Amino acid sequence: MAVPVIDFSKINGDEREKTLSEIAKACEEWGFFQLVNHGIPLELLEKVKNLSSECYKTERAEAFKTSTPVKLLNDLLQKNSTEKLENVDWEDNFTLLDHSENEWPCNTSNFKETMVEYRGEVRKLASKMMEVIDENLGLPKGYIKKAFNEGMEDGEETAFFGTKVSHYPPCPHPELVNGLRAHTDAGGVVLLFQDDEYDGLQVLKDGEWIDVQPLPNAIVINTGDQIEVLSNGRYKSAWHRVLARENGNRRSIASFYNPSYKAAIGPPEMTAAAEEGSEKKYPKYVFGDYMDVYANQKFMPKEPRFLAVKTL
Repeated sequence: MAVPVIDFSKINGDEREKTLSEIAKACEEWGFFQLVNHGIPLELLEKVKNLSSECYKTERAEAFKTSTPVKLLNDLLQKNSTEKLENVDWEDNFTLLDHSENEWPCNTSNFKETMVEYRGEVRKLASKMMEVIDENLGLPKGYIKKAFNEGMEDGEETAFFGTKVSHYPPCPHPELVNGLRAHTDAGGVVLLFQDDEYDGLQVLKDGEWIDVQPLPNAIVINTGDQIEVLSNGRYKSAWHRVLARENGNRRSIASFYNPSYKAAIGPPEMTAAAEEGSEKKYPKYVFGDYMDVYANQKFMPKEPRFLAVKTL
């Protein structure tokens, strides 16, 4: 059993309906799939890969040696304990935002310019993917993007668009710590450019953890909790995790297209996702209120979050 791989170049050709169907099936059955021929230039991806690795090696690797997960693991080993560390992740990361250009977290030459270009390409791909989901759910074109961009004026997007640059360094005792604890993503559409050599990312499918196999130059797509709500449960957000590994420094660059914190999110009124007479399975709420709940319950069961959020 393998995570679906979909050729996105066929979305505009004779195989459009087949490709739409493949994406719909992947969203319904997995919540995860890999896109190839997605339109992001391969030479740009190569630069992102190399510069991200250089940034970690020259600016962050030394600091990780004295980070909280390293200290906690060393404390555990000194106690001769075999109890797993459950509340920490073996991960180094920083996040890039639209308004963070004046406070850039990495000084590696050409990194800023490259990541600004990359984020622009990924944002365009996110918009295309949301339109595909609109079409598959029978929603009007632009429905999800409009829902995420509450209060948008003069074409200026209000949706949150962040890019988390992560590395999972070699761990001497991977059996004692998580790379990244199991969770679902809170927001909308996640676009991941993952390491093409080292594995570790897994998705939960029918009660079994399945590797998201490294595939050079692919973009891994997964849908978050807000797509689950906007599809009225048709597209479930998937649980996923990262395993710590004894060898390799796994790179992971995840971009999140999420609603504005002021956006009102709920099941649509009349669509294929919410057919006439069908029950709405989720409340309507403000996304910022959902994030307040998620911040405390990220690694806990998903369903209680929807019950705990303040409803509109």
